[in-house]
Amino acid sequence: MLRILVINWRDIRNPEAGGAELHLHEIFRRIASRGHRVVLLASGYPGCPREETIDGIQVVRRGNWWNFNFAVPGAYLSDLRHQGFDIVVDDINKIPFYTPLYVHTPLLAVMHHMFGGSIFHETAFPFASYVYASERLIPTVYRRTRFTVVSESTRDELVSRGVSASRIAVIHNGIDLSRYRPETRRRFPEPSVVYLGRLKKYKSIDLVLRAMKRVLEKIPEAKLTIVGDGDDRPRLEKIAREISMTGSVRFTGRVSEREKIGILQSAQVVVNPSRKEGWGVTVIESNACGAPVIASDVPGLRDAVQDGKTGILVGYGDERSLASSVVVMLRNPRVREQFSRRAIAWARGFSWDRATHQTLQVIEEVVSETARMGDRV
Repeated sequence: MLRILVINWRDIRNPEAGGAELHLHEIFRRIASRGHRVVLLASGYPGCPREETIDGIQVVRRGNWWNFNFAVPGAYLSDLRHQGFDIVVDDINKIPFYTPLYVHTPLLAVMHHMFGGSIFHETAFPFASYVYASERLIPTVYRRTRFTVVSESTRDELVSRGVSASRIAVIHNGIDLSRYRPETRRRFPEPSVVYLGRLKKYKSIDLVLRAMKRVLEKIPEAKLTIVGDGDDRPRLEKIAREISMTGSVRFTGRVSEREKIGILQSAQVVVNPSRKEGWGVTVIESNACGAPVIASDVPGLRDAVQDGKTGILVGYGDERSLASSVVVMLRNPRVREQFSRRAIAWARGFSWDRATHQTLQVIEEVVSETARMGDRV
């Protein structure tokens, strides 16, 4: 049995949990179910218990959203270091925790994507500068650390920053194919376009609204459903009002997993205009439900979308191309059906069980490598 400590900003029950938390939870709950001890150190949120067990994962919450990166070293050194963990998994999913500076047990870093310059489009300049500068130190601080990443794009970005490719394993996200599956009887009667994801500025959902305005000129009955919540929602609702789109767009807010799957099964096309993603798990979820995806040709999304097969990639910010691609999909049922069949087949290649097996393999390799190095000292 391995004793594994995972460090991540949020746990799956955090109201702000997103794709990174889904990835962590799906993999490590499976690892826990195989008899390994898994402890997750995460930030607290209003009303949360200080500790609880979720699907076999012991969740320990310290600090909060604003100070968690500062709380981690103290929590580890005072509360967790002495519990005899075989490995610490550092999920780098915002500001790095710089664990190599104070963790002396075997260490594995998990990475979804680096914000880079895109962070300046998401938040105020002082905080964006802080995140940007923090990321620049990753290749130096983590130079001896093994990495797992969710896409080839993230691997290539790390390599371009100076991390050795030999220290990086690509492990794609998975999907629950027993739940995410097509159901043709549920298709919306009107032409339907769906956006699924958190409502954040860097995800550029305003481009979908403006593109949809162009779509309505060709297909007046088309409807846009925006599924998800986030701090950019008020701005997006204001834009929808300003461009007279309120009658053609619906903001659902956060929905249950069942509702989400139902919406994807009903969609004729899903759009993702984000500036940057780690992988694009919502792309594969959409594909599994039979919906082709039109997305920005950017890191992460270009890994998840097979251009011209399971969806269409358009230049980031090109709302005209986004709109014309949506029109093609909505107007041509035969073309859409071809994309849909290929999308379903593509999605079937992704499994959380496979991702768990690959992650556990890397964890065991890191533990063994460290032990061998210790024997030689």
